[in-house]
Amino acid sequence: MESREIHVAPDRFELSSGEVLFVTELSSAIAVCLYDAAEEAGALLHLRCVAKSSKPADVTDTTLATELLLLDRCIQSLREQSPAARDLQARIVVHLPDSPVARPAYDTVIALVKHFLTDQGVTLLAEDIATGQPRRLRFRPNMGWVHTRA
Repeated sequence: MESREIHVAPDRFELSSGEVLFVTELSSAIAVCLYDAAEEAGALLHLRCVAKSSKPADVTDTTLATELLLLDRCIQSLREQSPAARDLQARIVVHLPDSPVARPAYDTVIALVKHFLTDQGVTLLAEDIATGQPRRLRFRPNMGWVHTRA
């Protein structure tokens, strides 16, 4: 059976239960791939993350609050859609711009996202961070399959 493909736009998330392939392009962005393989349910959250060159490690409270609110809405929506999904796992995939100020800002956002996920009882898997060309992400949540390429 052919799976349907859903594009996930920046600053959005999409949910799935069953055979779906989420796709997105990461350019100065963070993706959170959430899934419960036993329940074949999952979500893909695509967060833009733009580092300002004037203040190296500066990420505004408003930006962080907005991103964490979106992550919270994503997790709650997934739990409402698939209440039997009790073993959520997450893989974080990141595209860093080629900028010396980007890494400290991204590290701050990634740390907060990881703490939030842990607080929500989500198991964190190895993160995937890269620079260079934008990355094309393909995620099949029913199997927890994540594939990236430049």
